[in-house]
Amino acid sequence: MVSAIKQHSVVGKQGKIEIRADLPEGTLVEIIVLVEEQDETKYLLSTEANRKYLIEALRDAENRQSYIYVDLEKL
Repeated sequence: MVSAIKQHSVVGKQGKIEIRADLPEGTLVEIIVLVEEQDETKYLLSTEANRKYLIEALRDAENRQSYIYVDLEKL
């Protein structure tokens, strides 16, 4: 008979994952780790420094005077 235990966890220091189960010592288990996809936008905005950098980059992109044009034929 196969039974399942489902838990959500966060990866800790040095990649460690802690799972707690009410199972007898020595029980043979198979562990499958499913990783939720991370929203890149959420990640990029996760720190104040990143937010400031991205806002500045958006302002620069809106200002055509700050563009640097390169003639690919001259490269």
